[in-house]
Amino acid sequence: MPGFPHDVHTHTAYSDGTGSVGDNVAAAEEKGLKLLGITDHSHYLTGKAFNRYVRDIERWKNEADVVLLAGIEANVTHSGVDVAGGMRKRLDYVIASVHLWLDDPEEYVELVKLALLDENVDIIGHFGASFRYIGYPSEENLGEVLELAEERGKAFEISSRYRVPEMDFVRECIKRGIKLVFSSDAHWPRGIGNVGWSERVFKKAGGRKEDLLFAEFL
Repeated sequence: MPGFPHDVHTHTAYSDGTGSVGDNVAAAEEKGLKLLGITDHSHYLTGKAFNRYVRDIERWKNEADVVLLAGIEANVTHSGVDVAGGMRKRLDYVIASVHLWLDDPEEYVELVKLALLDENVDIIGHFGASFRYIGYPSEENLGEVLELAEERGKAFEISSRYRVPEMDFVRECIKRGIKLVFSSDAHWPRGIGNVGWSERVFKKAGGRKEDLLFAEFL
């Protein structure tokens, strides 16, 4: 049993996942999670689709045996983050992730800094997932990201799917008081709660319950 049983980054058939909200809830209950977040991709959730999505999660909040939160995974582009304030007001939190394929790690960092400046964003998703392919940014640029996150009160997910961020980055988050969350990034119900890598890295980095964003639910 995980020491901090939560998973804040999961997908359903509302975007590119395979299960329903109810399927994800059932899987979370079976795994013994205390907190589950549904975070479908923002570009699938326009107009009436967003309304249906939020209503469905709200309905399951009343039936689930886990704390269920309504989130969204937004895209970070050169134009900013594709979640408007009106959407954010109806959500519990927003994850912002860079999904663009970039050749320059410094350009990646600049996009993350855009997200950190966005008041609608709460968590940066799978930070550095492409670094192993495109190269790593300088220590100076990583320091700028950490400083901005600390200043703006943003959190980072520890992604078991992509196995990022690096241990040293997680340690620095803990040192600076930057909150962290665990993430499976599951796109199918059986993957819900597969956050063992996240928890191992968190513990090795010296993380404690109070270093987690949603500690009050755990």
